[in-house]
Amino acid sequence: MMNPYDWQDAMQNRVAYILNRIEKGAPVLAISLDAGILIFTYRRQSQKLFEIYDRLGFAGLGQQSDIESIRVSAMEFAHKEGFTRSEQDVTIQRVVTAVSSPIKKAFGDFSYSPILAISLFAELGSSPEQDTFFVVDFDGDYHLHKHSVILSGRASSSSVLQEAIPPKTSIEKAIQILQNEWLKLASLDGEQDVSLDDLTPEIMLMERNSGREDIFRKISS
Repeated sequence: MMNPYDWQDAMQNRVAYILNRIEKGAPVLAISLDAGILIFTYRRQSQKLFEIYDRLGFAGLGQQSDIESIRVSAMEFAHKEGFTRSEQDVTIQRVVTAVSSPIKKAFGDFSYSPILAISLFAELGSSPEQDTFFVVDFDGDYHLHKHSVILSGRASSSSVLQEAIPPKTSIEKAIQILQNEWLKLASLDGEQDVSLDDLTPEIMLMERNSGREDIFRKISS
């Protein structure tokens, strides 16, 4: 039988294993602008930025199969809620609460493989002040953010984005700043010498006052 000390050691090993798998993943940066929510990252092969529902965006960092599992679960829940209730009932809080439960179960139960991914959910409001971001950790806990957020496997603060990119910043200028901050985060030694040879920029804008039905717009590099 596992005693409390064994359980604590096993949990610490589990956390270390997960962090080792996700800490080298490409960071994802998101910022609220007057034009909408801008999300920026680089990818190697698989897509990292997605539409979940009408005004809900998603990004993941970690093992691709686990990211896809979280994305599909979020989409299924959102569309089921929209069909059985109403579109107004599909909020970021309800979606995040729904997807966090199985992640928490997988993390705490040693008979399950842990989820090797952390996730970002973004909800577009009528103004930058009403935009909402949630980060769902690998243990199922989730955290609310406003104005800006950085999804990274290493410790980071999004305050630098908030200071450098006020809401009235143009999309072009914001992308330039996000790219510079991404390079700083992605570098293991703190130097801006990360090779981008095998990486492709992925940029998504959730347009606030779009005349189109689809507010999600991929921006070419």
